[in-house]
Amino acid sequence: MKTQQQSKSVTRIALAAMAAIVTAAIVAPAQAAPLTTEIPPEVIEGTPMPIKLANLAKIRKTAPSIDVPEGTVLLSKDKPVTGSDDFPIIGDLFYITDGDKVGGEGYFVELMDGPQWIQIDLEASASIAAVWVWHFHSQARAYHDVIVQVSDDEAFESGVTTLYNNDYDNSSELGKGGDKPYVENRFGLLVDAKNTKGRYVRLYSAGNTSNDMNHYIEVEVFGKK
Repeated sequence: MKTQQQSKSVTRIALAAMAAIVTAAIVAPAQAAPLTTEIPPEVIEGTPMPIKLANLAKIRKTAPSIDVPEGTVLLSKDKPVTGSDDFPIIGDLFYITDGDKVGGEGYFVELMDGPQWIQIDLEASASIAAVWVWHFHSQARAYHDVIVQVSDDEAFESGVTTLYNNDYDNSSELGKGGDKPYVENRFGLLVDAKNTKGRYVRLYSAGNTSNDMNHYIEVEVFGKK
């Protein structure tokens, strides 16, 4: 027969075990998996111009990858796109979320020179895990002052979170960035959004090393509603 002391010891052990189980359940990280998407084929056109930028990121030879929460989906497909240039020189803004990432003529939007932005409306606030960007990958070039921001405010006047910024000298007056400029290729730029909450995703640029214009082929926003 168990003594009273033994019974108390068993009870303490049982309670400790239950507490450990509850604690493990609370601190256990959410299930995550590598984010993947369809990578467009390589299409090279024209003669590339010299890229004269300091501190360039190493040119990627394979698709980038980050882990995102289980259940993460593409949120931006066919979502409305607006921009600072209401009348693109080439193409239409809806190209940016139409799902077509092919390089070359007829697949990109060209906006006028100088600082410009495009904005995707996810039509509801979401937990954004990643933003994948293709500016123009049929020629090696680097875009200036690339900035990616998220907000629930359509005008981006409050509650703005900057996810990526390679504007090293603050020439766009949105804050000095610490990200490296990069050379465009078919693998695009994958930005870790760290599950930032927001409805609108805005992307800035200010020309490129080949010309003064701004271009977009596709922008994919991944997350969970």
